[in-house]
Amino acid sequence: MSLIYQLIQETYIPATVLLMVALGGMFAERSGVTNIALEGIMIFGGFVGIGTLALIEGSGIPPQLLFIIVLVVSAIFGALYAMLHAYASIQLKANQIISATALNLFAPAFAIYVARLLQGGGSQIQFTTRFRIAEIPILSQIPIIGELFFTRVFISFYIVILLFFIARYILNKTQFGLRINAMGENPQAADALGINIYKYRFIAVMISGALAGMGGSIFVISSSTEYAATVAGFGFLAIALLIFGNWKPTYVLFGALFFGFLRILGSSYSVIPILRDLDLDREFYVMLPYVFTLIILAFFSKNSRAPKALGQVYDQGKR
Repeated sequence: MSLIYQLIQETYIPATVLLMVALGGMFAERSGVTNIALEGIMIFGGFVGIGTLALIEGSGIPPQLLFIIVLVVSAIFGALYAMLHAYASIQLKANQIISATALNLFAPAFAIYVARLLQGGGSQIQFTTRFRIAEIPILSQIPIIGELFFTRVFISFYIVILLFFIARYILNKTQFGLRINAMGENPQAADALGINIYKYRFIAVMISGALAGMGGSIFVISSSTEYAATVAGFGFLAIALLIFGNWKPTYVLFGALFFGFLRILGSSYSVIPILRDLDLDREFYVMLPYVFTLIILAFFSKNSRAPKALGQVYDQGKR
């Protein structure tokens, strides 16, 4: 039973990152803006966040407060970086795929160059603070639930769950969310009703960048002790997760848990007797999330329903 608890808790780590980034992508894409720049935004947000962590750790700030500061910084710079994509694709009416690809290519090169410039050599940014919470008093004593949700977790797990409910409420119940959905389906009709398409799409892309930036820092802090200008393709996995989840928050949540579990198999297969006895190479388990991504996209992409105006450049003068 302890092994099952351990696997479930380890699944939370990649699932948290995927859910955070996918929720961000959902805001942009449901407004009609394709955002495949999630990978680059994660790298950029993670670079600034971990750089901030390396500067202020050791100053006596409690680890969990330090984590929150890193997430706030990552969110701000992730949103600012995403504004480049928003300006190019919305204001300048550039091709959204090309604009996002440019951000993906620029982010790791920029992070490596600046890290080497500031450190005088290596591109890795190291930190020593450990952020995993061993247990939460009282709540960790609850049978089963306490073991699963209140021991050996990161505070980012609770933050992303809170953001999940907030995002679902905003997109489905608020005026802002309904306008975002409307312009993703029929921007001409939304514009006719007096909705400022450019303004709302700009905001949606910035929200997307903020969540992806936080996802970048969460990925690094929860899986390593140094920043190495990579997020292991999680930005692209988050895009696949959106397709799998049909751009709906609840389905995306379950998809994140599924992808997260497959990811954990690559690192924990040796402690699972059934998998260990198969005597397969570790690389087989490492590639499972990506293989399943291809399979799922092949089966679900035909039935998934993307916003009708997704990827279309909106020109107010061509109504």
